[in-house]
Amino acid sequence: MATIISSGNTGGSDTSKHRFNTSYILGISFVSALGGYLFGFDFAVIAGALPFLQKHFHLDAYWEGFATGSLALGAIIGCMVAGSVSDKYGRKPGLLIAAAIFALSSIAMAFSFSRDAFIAARFCAGIGVGMASVLSPMYIAEISPAHMRGRMVAINQLTIVLGILFTNLINYGLRNYGEDAWRWMFGLGFIPSVLFFIGALWLPESPRWLMKAGKNAQATKVLEKIGDASFVNESVSHIAISLKGAVKSRYADIFKKAVLPAVLVGIGLAVFQQLCGINTVFNYAPKIFESIGASQDDQLLQTVFIGGVNLAFTILAMLLVDKLGRKPLMLIGAGGLAVVYVIIVILLGNHSAHVSWFLLASIGIYAMSLAPVTWVLISEIFPNKVRGEATAVAVVSLWAAYFILVFTFPVLFEQLQERSFYIYSVICVLGFFFVWRKVKETKGKTLEELEKVIT
Repeated sequence: MATIISSGNTGGSDTSKHRFNTSYILGISFVSALGGYLFGFDFAVIAGALPFLQKHFHLDAYWEGFATGSLALGAIIGCMVAGSVSDKYGRKPGLLIAAAIFALSSIAMAFSFSRDAFIAARFCAGIGVGMASVLSPMYIAEISPAHMRGRMVAINQLTIVLGILFTNLINYGLRNYGEDAWRWMFGLGFIPSVLFFIGALWLPESPRWLMKAGKNAQATKVLEKIGDASFVNESVSHIAISLKGAVKSRYADIFKKAVLPAVLVGIGLAVFQQLCGINTVFNYAPKIFESIGASQDDQLLQTVFIGGVNLAFTILAMLLVDKLGRKPLMLIGAGGLAVVYVIIVILLGNHSAHVSWFLLASIGIYAMSLAPVTWVLISEIFPNKVRGEATAVAVVSLWAAYFILVFTFPVLFEQLQERSFYIYSVICVLGFFFVWRKVKETKGKTLEELEKVIT
């Protein structure tokens, strides 16, 4: 085991007295986070495929938005399923189901024979995305020691952006494979889906879920693989106290007075992360660059640059999230995007090629702040007793907001052109004040200690 000395532990447990098996923690975190990779794949593949789909299925602005947003509708169902499956059967079975759905939906999208069949298959892919978006960060948060949790949960965001980058690279490489290139773009998702399924078979169950299910001996065995004896004893004691008097949780429990404030903050963060507008750049980059006269090759090349910047700044976020803290990064993201969007409006209006630099800047700001930190906060702020249900509700809200964003953007852009980004700038200003007033810092505290701070 490697000895880890805690840094920046503000009021939490003294992790410096414990020894942790860091390679094991990293291993199970990365495997669980493969769900994030597939999330990134299904999220990004539409950007490269959309120009082909528009021609193949004759999509207008409405159907363009609906084909893109159908992933979110499926994700809403997936979130709801994930909450009940993970609380009844465990986090691991939920991850296995998500992996199977990813694999089957990739093949179904590749062989779609009509617009409606494609949308139905993408809806099913969304179910897998929704389950993974709930379960991967939740699982990582529950197996990670407090001082490592921010970085470990941020691994999920790292795999999401790796999925986006690799998918954009593959899409660019397939751009000249004829009018059916889009089928390869979607079908290749089968390979990482199978790898995720195989990896998930190796994962241990979450010790917090095991104790909630009354399987204390199994929970202890898992904790023994993570840390030393004093860490195991302390963790078992803290988890037991947090679950004391717990009954079977229901969705109605999240509306109780003691829990509702945290739930509302979680919903607010989730909705803001989407309505801030950045995913219009991820999903509709070809359309935006087409508006300033870029060729189709250049449009797809810009998605590769977007993926690269997204990766670089996500790594930066992983280095900062447990040092600088969650709240400062969220404030930087909200304020920075509000300013950059105004510049983007001006440059798009002048058909300036320099707009690409500021679109990349917006991606970088988002990637080091709102993108990973929202997932970290959602995985942290809910009490153990209702974590499954509360996380599912927050992530359902996130996907509902994503659907609204991507469904409305083609129509807004058709009517308002670059002025659409003024709307997102205003939303970012509102989000800044929401974070400033309502979000409390969570770095360095155990999940059990956070229950006392937030609820």
